[in-house]
Amino acid sequence: MKIKIFILLYLFIICNGYSQTSINEISKNIVIKTEWENVFKDANAKGTFLLYNLTIDTLFAYNLERSEKSYLPASTFKIPNSLISLETNAIKDENEIIKWNGEKGFIDAWDQDHNLKSAIKYSVVWFYQELARRVGFENMQKFLNEINYGNKMLGDKIDTFWLEGDLRISAVEQILFLTKFINQDLPFTKRNMEIVKNILLVDSSETYKMYAKTGWSARVKNETQIGWYVGFVETQNVGWIFATNIDITKDEDLPNRINITRTILKNEGIITK
Repeated sequence: MKIKIFILLYLFIICNGYSQTSINEISKNIVIKTEWENVFKDANAKGTFLLYNLTIDTLFAYNLERSEKSYLPASTFKIPNSLISLETNAIKDENEIIKWNGEKGFIDAWDQDHNLKSAIKYSVVWFYQELARRVGFENMQKFLNEINYGNKMLGDKIDTFWLEGDLRISAVEQILFLTKFINQDLPFTKRNMEIVKNILLVDSSETYKMYAKTGWSARVKNETQIGWYVGFVETQNVGWIFATNIDITKDEDLPNRINITRTILKNEGIITK
């Protein structure tokens, strides 16, 4: 009887999109930030925001329930994809050029040759699809298992599994992955982790450096589109890791991924602009 109940509970969790990873795996010290709801309301957005202080091992959170729900990682998967590609020599460094395949992309910036630096800056889908094909199923699955990334499910398409396939990850799991990345507690060389960290830099000042990646899950029919913004901020004395996801109902919602994140980080005194 207990086994049947466990199986039914497991199926309920999976079918409703919730990960098996509890928020308590990040930290036992959780502070609910109800005031962050105003930031989401001002943007007319539904979502979650997690902010983890590495130094004092404390997680600040808005919308805990949603933070444990899993979604396609979309282009946030470019972070592990870059690491895995470097580690397997699918690409040698951040400067190696891959020739454009000639197929018109979503934006004009995609339609040219790219390296890791430019491909992650412009979130070039074809570039990372080519890397995934070079890595191959066996290596990709091996590393997803080793880094415990989301539900670790590849499905049957090596070059779209993070865009419209079976891979799912929650905001909680994004924080856990990025914590290991910052602490260099992943099965990649220090060189490769430093390369990926450097190409993620999006903002800096005299007091902080911000590293981040957007994502937009928009390819699956009959599923709510999801916008991601994940990353970390290094200040003089503190490391902060963040994960934002919101519902995307129209293209005009896309800037909210970054705007909500930066507003909260600025309100908390972590960044200044």
